[in-house]
Amino acid sequence: MDRNQTDPGATTGTIPATGAIPANGPTAGVEQPYEEDLNQPYEQPLDPGAEPIDGQEQPREPVDPTGIRLGTFLLRPSVNQGIDTEITRSSGSRTRRDYLSTTFRGTLSSDWSRHSLTVTGEGRLERNIGGNAEGERPEANIGADLRLDLADDTIAHITGGYSFTRENDYDPNAVGGAATQSGVNEFTGGVSVERDLGKVHGTVALELSRTTYTDAELSDGTVLSMKDRNRTGIDGRLRLGYELSPALIPYVEVATGHTFYDQKRDNSGYARSSQSYAARTGVEFDLGEKLRGEIGTGYEFVDYEDGRLKSVDAITFNGNATWSPRRGTDVDLGLRTTIQDSTTPGQSGWVEYQLTAALAHEMRDNLVARLTGGTTLRDFSSGQSNETVWVAGAGISWAINRYLDLTGDVEYERASGGGADDRILRAGVGLTLKR
Repeated sequence: MDRNQTDPGATTGTIPATGAIPANGPTAGVEQPYEEDLNQPYEQPLDPGAEPIDGQEQPREPVDPTGIRLGTFLLRPSVNQGIDTEITRSSGSRTRRDYLSTTFRGTLSSDWSRHSLTVTGEGRLERNIGGNAEGERPEANIGADLRLDLADDTIAHITGGYSFTRENDYDPNAVGGAATQSGVNEFTGGVSVERDLGKVHGTVALELSRTTYTDAELSDGTVLSMKDRNRTGIDGRLRLGYELSPALIPYVEVATGHTFYDQKRDNSGYARSSQSYAARTGVEFDLGEKLRGEIGTGYEFVDYEDGRLKSVDAITFNGNATWSPRRGTDVDLGLRTTIQDSTTPGQSGWVEYQLTAALAHEMRDNLVARLTGGTTLRDFSSGQSNETVWVAGAGISWAINRYLDLTGDVEYERASGGGADDRILRAGVGLTLKR
């Protein structure tokens, strides 16, 4: 907890009212408080510097909502109601849908003197104008992080989360010709412990995940079960870093994991449970508010239980960075490499490289412009042609007052390769009510 700093030049004590104190009185021999001579210069450092400010005491921006106090927690909710349009071009055909979207967001954070709990959530519902539900893509995501400040420079994190998405039509595991693709439920949980031993920083972590799939609905009304894809994963990792300076910490990391499928063999007769191994090295950097993050590279290997499925390995690149070139401008960059399991008979999986970028610029105190972009490369080891997905978007938010925002967004998405040739244009406007 930040503490108020006392000026070294200040004096304490009680100044006596009037009259002298007898030398032989009860306080004889004790140094008495003295009156401050106002004619003397006030001793203080030439530049005392800025005192640390507690996060809960920072002055809020004029357009920042106050939040809702719930005991020792602060809740910041918002709801956005928008009207959107989406135009899809795929394999020479063109479809359009107009829909209403409702997005809920919220952050619940504690202000305890020790430890902390942060819960973030977001959900999105879509309803087509006209009654047809085809193409609607509901989404949900919630996560919690409990930080425990233990003794001797030791910090523990207990995390949990849930997310729901629907597979895209151009996803490699999507069902061809489906009217409604399968929904993906993912549950996550984990625990990690960080310990500083002088200049050595150590982290040990264990993570659990559970993924289930809803049924897919074909265009003729037939329902196709996806239960053979349900699985559970367990992963562990160990990281050691050495502090060359407070701004630069190189590290090495090793990880291993196992994926268990509910069914011994999938609908095509393949045993897809697997064991993974990974090693990485990189550097963490923290140059203050201007630039911070980490970047690393390594090697990952996944071996499948079924001998007919070829192992998948890859050079990996992972990292994230937050850059603020000037006040009111923030740039977020992300780089991630994963190995995904396939459902195609005879194919084990593919390597997925993902790069994302986001720029937010405060044009005025109540006007923020945004640019987003990203690309995903799917590298198939079975000889299938690679797939590339490009996404670019722009948006603007105007704070009408501290409780109401007007938003506008446009996004273009393109998927090509691997038999996919989809182009999607989305645009919409909305109002956000926040507290």
